[in-house]
Amino acid sequence: MRILKLVIGIIVVLVAGYVVVGEQLSGASADALINARLTTLRSPISGQLSLQNRPLGAQVKRNEQIGRVDDNLVDNVRVSDLERETSQGEAEGARLTLDLVSVRSAIDLLRQRSKNYSVDRVRQLEAEVTASKSLGDAAQAKLNSATLELERSTTLANRGIETGTSYQRAQSLVEVSRLELANARSETAATTVSLEAARRGIFLGDGYNDAPYSEQRIAELELREAELNSQLKAQDQRVAALNARLSVERLRVNKLGSASLQSNVNGLLWDVLAADGETLQRGQDVLRLVDCDSTIVTLSVSESVYNRLVVGGSAQFRLNGRSEVMPGTITRLAGAGAETVYKNLAIAPSQRHLERYDVTITVPALQDDAKLRCLVGRTGRVFFERRPLDWFRSFLD
Repeated sequence: MRILKLVIGIIVVLVAGYVVVGEQLSGASADALINARLTTLRSPISGQLSLQNRPLGAQVKRNEQIGRVDDNLVDNVRVSDLERETSQGEAEGARLTLDLVSVRSAIDLLRQRSKNYSVDRVRQLEAEVTASKSLGDAAQAKLNSATLELERSTTLANRGIETGTSYQRAQSLVEVSRLELANARSETAATTVSLEAARRGIFLGDGYNDAPYSEQRIAELELREAELNSQLKAQDQRVAALNARLSVERLRVNKLGSASLQSNVNGLLWDVLAADGETLQRGQDVLRLVDCDSTIVTLSVSESVYNRLVVGGSAQFRLNGRSEVMPGTITRLAGAGAETVYKNLAIAPSQRHLERYDVTITVPALQDDAKLRCLVGRTGRVFFERRPLDWFRSFLD
């Protein structure tokens, strides 16, 4: 019985020693805290700042408006110049349109006059042809009468009843009648040719070409109409180009005249670098935000623990004051004196931290759990090896 008690006592001492030594020698961090990247909002333009009244640490959502910058002194000289050029171009286009309307009206009037002239000229030539034919008929009748008179005079002269003077007079009358008939026929033929040409739109005559003055003037005005059309199209294109440039310039002035400051992350308002109502320069820092989607855990360990760690290795994180242990993964081993890697993080390292070896881990539960999300600054501990009492801690959880 005494031997059994002695064995049990030795076993208890060995187990207790194993637990104590295992708990003390297992790889663990000296300190660990939740950290996250910072992002800086800068003024896109120069102007006066208007900020919403928000306390430091307030939550912000991506694309949420936080403030506004307005510049009442934005340079809009180029806009004024383009507006003036556009107005002048539109006035020139209106003038060309009026000229084009006037030319078209003149062309319509001349076309009506040319049409009336053609109708009247054809009627005139038809009347002349009719008159020429009447003269020809009269000359033919006169020739017939003169011929009969010459035949009668010839018969009488042969009989000795009439003198030679009467015969000569009758003969002269026949010759004159023949000439008058030939002249009438010639005039009728010429007038008929002019009439046929006039019906085809060609007018023959002395002192003018094959077209009347109205048609010649129409041809000149149609050329002028084509020139005005070309000028008007070119002017319309010029005005359209000016309007496009004016729209671009107005957009540029609007962008320079006012701009909103919007959050580019889901996070926290961490620092205000410019006061409400302050005049800013373009690119000046205004706000710093914490990016809650980039939450990490930064910690420091001893050299002996550090040398056993590898990137991608597993780790366990526990917040101080909580018994829950959350799994994580080692993402960075920065070593000793890793001050530069904290320049863009919300929480800077302490001097004691820099004297040890820096490690960074990611803990998915800190982003997936709404209660744990973005607890920047909260402290805890990180363990890299299993400890003898982990089974008991899991039982308590």
